[in-house]
Amino acid sequence: MNSLLQDMQHALRMMKRNPGFTAITVLTLALGIATSTTVFGWVDAILLHPLPGVEQPDRLVALETTTPGGEFVTNSYPDYRDFRDHLKLVDGIAVTRPVAFSVGKEDHAERVWGELVSGNFFSVLGVTPERGRTFLPAEYGDKPGAFPVAVISDRFWRSHFGADPQITGKSIWINQHELTIVGVAPTEFRGSSPGAAFDVWVPYMMQPILNGVGEWMLRDRKDRNMIGIARLKQGVTLEQAREELAALAGRMAKADADTNEGLSATFLPIAKSHFGAQSLLLAPLRVLMGVCVVVLLIVCANVANLLLARATARHKEFSTRMALGAGRARLAQLVLTESLVFAVAAAVVGIAASQWMGRVLLLLLPKGQIAMAVHGGVNGTVLLFATLLCLLIALLAGLVPALHLGRADLTERLNEAGRSGMTGTGSHRMRSLLVAAEVSLALVALIGAGLFARSFAALREIKPGFNPNQVLLSQFYLSTNGYNLEQRKQFSIRLREKLESAPGVTNVAYSDGVPLGFEPSWWEDLNIEGYTPSRSENMKIFRNVISPGYLSLLRIPMIEGRDFTEQDDEKTNPVMIVNQTFVKRFFAGRNPVGRRIQGWGEWFTVVGVVQDSKYHYPGEAPLPYFYVPFRQVYRADMQLAYYVRTVGNPNNALAMVRQKVKEIDPNVTVFDAVPLTEYIGASLFPQKVAASMLTVLGALAVILAAVGLYSVMSYSVVQRTHEIGIRMALGARPEDVLRLVVRQGLLLASAGMLAGFAMAIAVARSLSALSFAGSAMGTGGKLLGVSATDPVIYAGSALFLTAVVLLAAYIPATRAAKVEPMEALRYE
Repeated sequence: MNSLLQDMQHALRMMKRNPGFTAITVLTLALGIATSTTVFGWVDAILLHPLPGVEQPDRLVALETTTPGGEFVTNSYPDYRDFRDHLKLVDGIAVTRPVAFSVGKEDHAERVWGELVSGNFFSVLGVTPERGRTFLPAEYGDKPGAFPVAVISDRFWRSHFGADPQITGKSIWINQHELTIVGVAPTEFRGSSPGAAFDVWVPYMMQPILNGVGEWMLRDRKDRNMIGIARLKQGVTLEQAREELAALAGRMAKADADTNEGLSATFLPIAKSHFGAQSLLLAPLRVLMGVCVVVLLIVCANVANLLLARATARHKEFSTRMALGAGRARLAQLVLTESLVFAVAAAVVGIAASQWMGRVLLLLLPKGQIAMAVHGGVNGTVLLFATLLCLLIALLAGLVPALHLGRADLTERLNEAGRSGMTGTGSHRMRSLLVAAEVSLALVALIGAGLFARSFAALREIKPGFNPNQVLLSQFYLSTNGYNLEQRKQFSIRLREKLESAPGVTNVAYSDGVPLGFEPSWWEDLNIEGYTPSRSENMKIFRNVISPGYLSLLRIPMIEGRDFTEQDDEKTNPVMIVNQTFVKRFFAGRNPVGRRIQGWGEWFTVVGVVQDSKYHYPGEAPLPYFYVPFRQVYRADMQLAYYVRTVGNPNNALAMVRQKVKEIDPNVTVFDAVPLTEYIGASLFPQKVAASMLTVLGALAVILAAVGLYSVMSYSVVQRTHEIGIRMALGARPEDVLRLVVRQGLLLASAGMLAGFAMAIAVARSLSALSFAGSAMGTGGKLLGVSATDPVIYAGSALFLTAVVLLAAYIPATRAAKVEPMEALRYE
């Protein structure tokens, strides 16, 4: 222990004596620690500990319904009741639905994201309130409108109520209804959706009152909008619970065949749930962690090179220590201790940097989405990771110079020290090998970044089948203003009339769903006249509820038949428009116009066929889709999205939209209004994260590799000063010396690049197996539409890296070419 303390004190003195070397080493290590800790912080917040503030989170699982086609969908309230009342292997099942609440009175209201939850929500999750209480067992019931209470988050309590200790019992106005605050959630609790941050929780039984929907929706098994969470009983395995759930779902499918035929259900780990940030970020975070490993290895190689150079400069010191009796193990301990001191200093800097780097992910989030909390700061898990990372870096970076010190015998060391104070070829070979490794790893990172950047660009270039340019999108939550269904319809019609007469507006339309957003389309069970589905065929077809003019506003071409008109209302026969893929699948080349399709218990007549477009993801395969008129089908549980096509920048129309809304009702607030081109970027969020962050990490890897090569070439020039002087004295020209040094650098880089190409191909092919939130990363060697061995990416990466290598070698080469022969001959 005394020797360790002495070594640490010696290391601190050496750091103080060489501030330049210390700064470079610490900053290099800090970069690796900061990037790795940042990405691990995201992984911890979203995948490892997705629900902070809950009791025994390892026993919590997601409950999801599965369709005959294998898709995962959310649950209905009646299904939840059956699961809750009949499953025996769980300690409880809760359901939740994320919603945007209007909090505050009338024109002072603000949008606050919260959750409508079953009364047992906090009990199932095991959440202990910071103040007050959560929902009581008496509030677990299924009686609509009976529980006007709310629990708020610690963040909301502090920001809106000044952390009032007497908060319980106070009122909060939600959707223009007065509720009583009964408790404050603990600081770390953010809700039931990994990565999201909610501020208000209200019993689901308040939905009919708060959102102005009919109580029948609580009895409708087709109304599937609830995310399920279950707590497994102690000792029950996930497979056992799945078997019981599947058996119950099978009985429900027979008992309620009109709504549940073909449906099943399963339990999934929370981190693998298909609803939440984790479903979007699972694949990108895996990739980023892999690239962080690459960057970390480059950092370790770079620092090992620096420490090896430093050990070389201290050759006389080490030789003297060995002559005085210090063994190889003692010298290795000294070097490793110094490496550890550098790593600890770097960890302090890196962890501090990761605090603000962790919020970078939020900058990539499209506007108008649920608030996210993907970086919860340095908690115990992240701190433990940083500590282990620090020890690993100290070992990896210090191992090479430590092993090198123990290879040569004492006589050789003293002879070399007596000659020049410098090492022989062994040290140089080791440093060259480390640089070659850095170059190969940098090439892997650069190729990976290139593949993802190009695939992201390719996805952005995919034609969505509609034109989002010059369109302003606004989403209204009229239910939060106490509007009933008929009032919402009238508001929509009046706002459209006002906007259409405004200058600079060419088209106005509205719909339930928005294409290429975070949320998928809703679907409906269809019965198609003249078509007999196979036994396992999925007849739950995605749809949208649209106003007249929606298709023309988005420039979706009509292939056959007609568009909806204002006459397609509640008084006329229901009509429907289908897409090309719908026609191919269900009508087999027959004329679809005039044929009948049953949905929502009514028969619709097909009046038109439109061209296919993209509905959920830019890379999705063609799928059947249909549209129905807003006036005929719009229900209280549906959303309202407004589209305004302008002649110029759509952002310029925002003030006009707000003014027209205010003319109709001053209490309706335009919370979300963004260009449609910006909003649909949500569908590319996972790929955008991967491409953006990989580009940054790839650039960092190249810079670190260039620094490593530069340091080796600079040191090589110093070592060969005497040799260069002799060459110059014998007639070598400066350009010959320049060529000699640059060639040496290129040879080092070439060896690294050959290994890098092999590794990059293997890595790229393995990445092709990952899936990015509904858009498969590819089959047959394809990576998001780009070949895993794309020659352009590989050649471009190699050329770019070669240019960087040339620059890194050229600078010390020019210094070597300027060496004066007489000074070099006297150089020791």
